[in-house]
Amino acid sequence: MSEVVRIHAHGGPEVLGLEEESIGKPGPGQVHLSQKAIGLNYIDIYQRSGLYPQTMPFVPGSEGAGDVIAVGRGVKDFKPGDRVAYGTALGAYAKERLIAADRLIKLPKTMSYETGAAMMLKGLTAQYLLRQTFRVKPGQTILVHAAAGGVGLILCQWGRALGATVIGTAGSEEKAKLAKKAGARHVILYRSEDFVAAVKTLTKGKLCDVVYDGVGKATFPGSLDCLKPLGLFVSFGSASGPIDAFNLGLLAQKGSLFATRPTLFTYAGTPERLRAMSRDLIRAINSGAVKIPIHARYPLAEAAKAHRALEARETSGVTVLVP
Repeated sequence: MSEVVRIHAHGGPEVLGLEEESIGKPGPGQVHLSQKAIGLNYIDIYQRSGLYPQTMPFVPGSEGAGDVIAVGRGVKDFKPGDRVAYGTALGAYAKERLIAADRLIKLPKTMSYETGAAMMLKGLTAQYLLRQTFRVKPGQTILVHAAAGGVGLILCQWGRALGATVIGTAGSEEKAKLAKKAGARHVILYRSEDFVAAVKTLTKGKLCDVVYDGVGKATFPGSLDCLKPLGLFVSFGSASGPIDAFNLGLLAQKGSLFATRPTLFTYAGTPERLRAMSRDLIRAINSGAVKIPIHARYPLAEAAKAHRALEARETSGVTVLVP
């Protein structure tokens, strides 16, 4: 029997219920996985609340790491005993699970399960943002909202390693210190400062080449005012709520700007792309350019408590659930 957290109706953290279920044998192309760590992400909240509606009932969570117990017919790349990780497969809030083998990568022996679980969704998000959506080059200036969040801290580290000047925003002095330690040259306290005015001052009016915005409603349309002409606005999350009624005319008015709403599930949509992105991420971690510190751990049974902390913005960096 395996413990799982299952949702039967969209709602608040209270809908996260712990249940037991038996795990059958893996089918063709599947792997039976014993999980050692599970990553907590804001997308889990979107799915739980109904912002990203799911078919009921469902097990939330999209990333984890553990050991292969058994493989189904046709699986050639993995065998029992392999250490693996994944970041794009719904159903992670479980002690054991079945998962499609093409969603897995092999976890290096030098990496802990917690690092493996924590690095995938956030790290691969940073990979496509910095290396594909906008390929950051030395000398450029990037703005990272929620710079002390899980993705934000990786963007700060990797952005600095790529030679960019990183400007971050954060909600408290404590979070600002984390972002600076990670690589942000400047951090704006958005609760007490006008971040648009601060960006103009810090860049001496030159503004930014790209804005990475995982906050959404609270930072729009101010993010557009932080961009140079022909700059790129990358909206990759909606922690404060979705952006409503995006008027394309704003892009023309504010300097022929570009805007995109990318997702990891598109960028890592094939096994080949997923593994290439993972190799790039693992290289960055092994080089020391990117570190994945775990800031909080919760037992799987306390998933609701972890969701409350994340929604209240009481967390920074990476949180994992431990089965």
